[in-house]
Amino acid sequence: MYITEQEVRDVLKYEALIPAIRQALIDYSAGLVVQPARTILRAGNAEGVRNGWFAVMPVIAGDVMGVKTVTFYPGNAELGLHTHLAVIELLSRSTGEPLGVMDGRVITEMRTAAVSAVACDALAAKNASSLGILGSGVQARSHLEALRLVRPALQDIRISSRTHANAVRLAEETGGRAVTAEEAAAADVVLTATSSPNPVLEGSWLSPHTLVLAVGATGASLRELDDEAMQSSFVVAESRSCAERESGDVILSGAKVQAEIGEILSGSVAAPAAGRVVFKSVGMAIEDLTAARIVWKARGGQWSSR
Repeated sequence: MYITEQEVRDVLKYEALIPAIRQALIDYSAGLVVQPARTILRAGNAEGVRNGWFAVMPVIAGDVMGVKTVTFYPGNAELGLHTHLAVIELLSRSTGEPLGVMDGRVITEMRTAAVSAVACDALAAKNASSLGILGSGVQARSHLEALRLVRPALQDIRISSRTHANAVRLAEETGGRAVTAEEAAAADVVLTATSSPNPVLEGSWLSPHTLVLAVGATGASLRELDDEAMQSSFVVAESRSCAERESGDVILSGAKVQAEIGEILSGSVAAPAAGRVVFKSVGMAIEDLTAARIVWKARGGQWSSR
């Protein structure tokens, strides 16, 4: 069974994905997921920022196994192509039989936003009403949809982008307003969803009780947040080991991951009662597997009778 991108989009909905991702994050922190570090190879197709990469992400959880192969080619934007492309294979854990292969681009887009929605619901102040977004691409759009589901009170939407026209366009489409980076950063919840290799968010712009959802700039040498933003915040991650290995925001600032989101969701670690919080997301294979299982079942997938 091959499931196309459009077929994935037709059946994968945040109403089912967000609670499934929440449980997957709890299971991960409880040690119920087998997830080796992702393997990343440089494509060597070009010099500098146009040099793409190819990653392999295997995982075993519950009754299924899976592997995602994903590419990131920054230069694709100039060609009118998606910068991230992916394929996910789902297999039976009991027999090793392939169950299905599906396009992984939309899954990557949606599971990232679903993770942020889970974190926002758990970590944002109960009276949070404003959302600032740095970035105006695919992740900005998907996050708006997911975050509004868990926190409908986020009505003041502020969008900032390196290309102001893109911020204006997204604001017009989503009922937000295009603003400066400083004004976006002054919101109750701030999303950074850029591909910038250098900090785009300064700690001095943030209010004392902001929740920052940092989802862009995955890589040990890349970062979206400056030292002040990281060092003045309670840092939460999907996974300590993943963030400490793959997040330049964590590595280059010297900040410590103080909790995994799964620990906070399960109650084994208390959420911070006050102060600034940074949730750093780098993306994990268990999130892809969780979404792929939902898609496969919705498309009529069934277990072997053997």
